[in-house]
Amino acid sequence: MGLERHDYPVVPRGRGARSNANGRYERHTRDAPLPERIATEVREERVGRVISTNKSPDLGFDRSINPYRGCEHGCIYCYARPTHAWLGLSPGLDFETRLIARPNAAAALRRELSAKGYVPKMLAIGTNTDPYQPIERDRGIMRGLLEVLRDHAHPVGITTKGTMVERDIDILTEMGPELCRVGLSVTTLDDALARKLEPRVPVPSRRLRAIERLAEAGVTVRVMVSPTIPGLTDHEVEAILAAARDAGAQAASMIPLRLPLEVAPLFEEWLRAHLPDRARKVLNRVREFHGGKLYDAGFGHRMRGRGVHADLLQRRFDRACTSLGLARRLPPLRTDLFAVPGAQMSLF
Repeated sequence: MGLERHDYPVVPRGRGARSNANGRYERHTRDAPLPERIATEVREERVGRVISTNKSPDLGFDRSINPYRGCEHGCIYCYARPTHAWLGLSPGLDFETRLIARPNAAAALRRELSAKGYVPKMLAIGTNTDPYQPIERDRGIMRGLLEVLRDHAHPVGITTKGTMVERDIDILTEMGPELCRVGLSVTTLDDALARKLEPRVPVPSRRLRAIERLAEAGVTVRVMVSPTIPGLTDHEVEAILAAARDAGAQAASMIPLRLPLEVAPLFEEWLRAHLPDRARKVLNRVREFHGGKLYDAGFGHRMRGRGVHADLLQRRFDRACTSLGLARRLPPLRTDLFAVPGAQMSLF
């Protein structure tokens, strides 16, 4: 799609995507006007197993849990949007309005952790969709998972933009810094820009307050400057890190913008509608990070970018972390405390 187009539909209120094009597996194209409002639809999925595994060399974990499919936060840049195509749904508006909850996730996790021969390793939650998106308020699936992990003294790393994580401070403090940590994403300090990028996420100033409350309770918090959008938010890296450090964050990480599959045209459409005067600059800078393409999925650089601008951004981030005393790596969480509740202990 060329940058000269300006025939954008009116985006439904409170949503990030401006369209609902078919996913890559669909044979037929949708062509229907979008309503002004789209209500969130939640279906349920019963799972036999809830732990997913991966072998990616770019990730610091090999197992994860996602209590939901799709995410009501509606972040236009979300790299997880293409997963909705596997369900025959659109990575566009369907991803943020047609959600799937896993109500038996805690029970499934309890069975898996209690299985003979289970070997504990850090579980990541929130790597594909946010466990503290708005529907968690009513569903409580994430809290149920945390209760199981606490009961088993199992290590967990949480990734979120949702300030609802404050609700679970009681469990997080019971587990302590040896068993849990929270990564809270702050993409910009500009509340107005954030409302456009992440329409149903608490504004950045509120997320900084959540970092403060977690830190005050003794929870280890990492600020994630993710995604850093070249030509749009990359100039804020140092300011975000300083604000998060002042709020109590102990560590930091950064991942430049990733636009896999259907995310690239969705993000381009968003740019042309909201920031038409900056769209060309942002897209060109993104291409500079990915070898001339909007995205390069190659291991080793897909989450760092490459080239002069990517290297410069990384040096700025490293220098700011050193200056502010923010760790880039944290000690591994403990696995030796793991125990199945009620299991008979050996006398020898």
